Amino acid sequence: MAASDLHAELDSRLMQLLEDLEELEAKRATLNARVEEGWLSLAKARYAMGAKSVGPLQYASRIEPQVCVCASEGQDGLQQFRVVRASAQIPEEVGPREAALRRRKGPTRTPELEPSSAPQDPLNWFGILVPHSLRQAQASFRDGLQLAADIASLQIRIDSGQSQLRGLQEKLRQLEPGAA
Repeated sequence: MAASDLHAELDSRLMQLLEDLEELEAKRATLNARVEEGWLSLAKARYAMGAKSVGPLQYASRIEPQVCVCASEGQDGLQQFRVVRASAQIPEEVGPREAALRRRKGPTRTPELEPSSAPQDPLNWFGILVPHSLRQAQASFRDGLQLAADIASLQIRIDSGQSQLRGLQEKLRQLEPGAA
């Protein structure tokens, strides 16, 4: 590869890296704004419903994820992260299936609740008529999760671009020892 070709390739990789860094900065700022907006909405919901009405005591005893983050290899060979609905993927249950204490008389097996096909909306844990600010908080955190997956994919692309840039610079130094 000629030095002029290396310079052109180096310039195009550097421009791509700078565009990726600019996009990363914008996504991080958006993520910070969404998370801050989510916490503010959650605080408004706690104020509207009462501090004890929105808290860990209202969480379900068994929580099923609504989304999962999946990693896959992209067309360029780099790892990419994406957020998918968890309706098809149900985590396996850990622990014993039977209760530790059993009754000797009566029914020998307690009826178990079967998991629903679609995960239940966690907002229903806090009642039927939840404040709009609680729905806003949920939407903000969902958007934040998607942004976090995008940022992780972008960071991998930037790291790969930096290593390719270093490799091209090293090739250029070998071709033009006096230029560097």
